Amino acid sequence: MEHEELIKVWDIGVRVFHWSLVVLFFIAYFTGEDDSLVHIYAGYAIIGLLAFRIVWGFIGTRHARFSDFIYGRAAVLGYASSLIRRRPIHYAGHNPVGGLMVILLLVLLVGISWSGLEVYGAQGHGPLAGNSMTMISTAVADDDHEGSGKDSPAEKFWEEIHEAFSNVTLFFVLIHFSGVIVTSLVHRENLIRAMITGYKQKR
Repeated sequence: MEHEELIKVWDIGVRVFHWSLVVLFFIAYFTGEDDSLVHIYAGYAIIGLLAFRIVWGFIGTRHARFSDFIYGRAAVLGYASSLIRRRPIHYAGHNPVGGLMVILLLVLLVGISWSGLEVYGAQGHGPLAGNSMTMISTAVADDDHEGSGKDSPAEKFWEEIHEAFSNVTLFFVLIHFSGVIVTSLVHRENLIRAMITGYKQKR
């Protein structure tokens, strides 16, 4: 059997970020209704991971950098077309569609994190407690909740945004997973294993 030649693609920082984010996202998602400390701490941990990934996207190893996987429209459409024809263009790092998904998920996760901090701030906790955005949201939110004895208008306002971001992100996480499976089959390489070991087959 011919020995499979491998190349290092994903550094340890990218791999730890990826799998930690997977675990923390689902912990946060399924504890969201409980308003528990587990949910809050998972959210703070996700914010820390996002801060690391954004910085690492500029100073990290080659395939971790945004410049390696942010492509123009023509490259994205060209790759998608080659995938449909089952003659996909191979990329060592993220392909153009995968890179676009990474950026989309990062943006959505920032939205989840920000709106989560706003909810916590409206409850009088965290770094955004009493901030101007919470005050503005109080003005624009429905006054029907006033005097309900439960959530303030600001808290309700941000809770709805936070929940919307969370559900949209979950949808794209599932799309991302499906895309990884399809791409693995078409390229005949195990992308999940690559994100665990850091290595891909050399092409």
